[in-house]
Amino acid sequence: MDLKLNDKTALVTGATAGIGLEIARTLAAEGAKVFVTGRSQGKLDKAVASIGGKVEGVLADAATAEGAAAILKAVPNVDILVNNLGIYEMKAFADIPDEDWLHLFEVNVMSGVRLSRGYFPGMLERNWGRVIFISSESGLAIPGEMVHYGMTKSAQLAVARGMAQQTKGTGVTVNSVLPGPTRAEAIADFLKSVSSNPEGTTAEHEAEFFAKHRSSSLLQRMIEPQEIASLVAYVASPLSAATNGASLKAEGGLVTTIA
Repeated sequence: MDLKLNDKTALVTGATAGIGLEIARTLAAEGAKVFVTGRSQGKLDKAVASIGGKVEGVLADAATAEGAAAILKAVPNVDILVNNLGIYEMKAFADIPDEDWLHLFEVNVMSGVRLSRGYFPGMLERNWGRVIFISSESGLAIPGEMVHYGMTKSAQLAVARGMAQQTKGTGVTVNSVLPGPTRAEAIADFLKSVSSNPEGTTAEHEAEFFAKHRSSSLLQRMIEPQEIASLVAYVASPLSAATNGASLKAEGGLVTTIA
């Protein structure tokens, strides 16, 4: 299927690894001109080389006001903004200090707020654009072991929905994609940390995690980053024009939508 992205420009934050890298790779493969952001020149260069196609790196920390300003200066206009940058950690609620709450909010929420604030008016003026927040199922089902993370993912949904309300009658859409547990570089350590048998294999840790912590999962396995990227590419496409204000779960389907 031709997603009709050949004449589109996209920016993906946190795109040197994991979901962000696969999103950038998929958009580039569909013909879009893609800008990827990262804090490490080495990782950024490696990501750009692995993606191929029409892709450029922007060395900046999208989690800071200064970094967001640098990105907006380097890339003044985009058709597609994918707010993917995010971090997580496991910590008991009573042990989470103010600094951790504020840090996760700064990285996970404000990175997307600042860039959306910079690019959204231009999209409305041009009457076409896509803003996509990579949230999480944790934004709907707050995990007890990561309350502060879940809070940031709920906040992303609120921001996206509020922005979508401002797009009525235009060619601009704002949506959220909510992945479940997704395979990534750090996932083996995470699974081991919650396993009753840390000496077991990664496969055993994964099976136990879904049995104990995600028993409602339909997949009962980690989602592959490419599977998320395929959904994001469709939402970024002109073909998704009737999908706006939606929270799209990578597992479990559409939560809410307005057209």
